[in-house]
Amino acid sequence: MDTVQRPQDAVSRYTYRVAWSPEDDEFVATVAEFPSLSWLDPVQFAALEGLQAVLADVIADMVEQGEHVPEPLSERSYSGKFNLRLGERLHREVALHAAEENLSINQWVVRKLMVDG
Repeated sequence: MDTVQRPQDAVSRYTYRVAWSPEDDEFVATVAEFPSLSWLDPVQFAALEGLQAVLADVIADMVEQGEHVPEPLSERSYSGKFNLRLGERLHREVALHAAEENLSINQWVVRKLMVDG
């Protein structure tokens, strides 16, 4: 992340989720790049605003301390590759399903992820 950027501007680039928490009887806002941070509020939008304010302070502190500030997921580069270890039995099962559909294992897995995801 560009350290000359103001933390208040930078917070808008992160990946947020605001969901109702039945346990807390409030909305909880979270940010994927900082999994230890959250904010509770009875008002959905206020939960997001509260978390963004805390995140701006956290980023400012990290910059001041010379710590690495996580890059927003939206700005990261992805190669399109990831390695996945399967147990021998599951690998065999996946290979059989792929063969039955006349697909490579990669094609079969991508198809499953797109359908189920």
